[in-house]
Amino acid sequence: MQEFSPEVADALISFGWSPDRRVDPSEWIEPFEEEGLDAPPVVREFLSRFGGLRFNVTGTGINVARAPFEIDPLLCVGEEDRFLGYGADLGVAMFPLGELENGHFFLGMDENGVIYLVINWIARYGPWPEAIDMLVRGVKPEEIAV
Repeated sequence: MQEFSPEVADALISFGWSPDRRVDPSEWIEPFEEEGLDAPPVVREFLSRFGGLRFNVTGTGINVARAPFEIDPLLCVGEEDRFLGYGADLGVAMFPLGELENGHFFLGMDENGVIYLVINWIARYGPWPEAIDMLVRGVKPEEIAV
């Protein structure tokens, strides 16, 4: 639990996460590998801990409204070019994680564990677990010019 503040850990636990949670991430990875997107080890580890969970956070945040997010890469099927393109622009391998704000935005992670907001522009939350903290508490990501 030391990766998260008590406030954030309590929120994550209330939506089904636990510190010792581990699931097989294969179902979320294989469809993308067939399209040329390989999941780096940090993405596999992250999905084994958070994959399949929806965090229904809402309300006032630190500097942006808190919005629900879901860790399910299959919600990004058909968007492979978006992740490949932004990954190439940033010089990293990027893999889809799921959606933010009920499908208004996508979430992705690079091979360094950095989480991004992805749409027709891109913003960086930073490495997890800090990025999860930002998502739960409502902290605006840094927009990146590419």
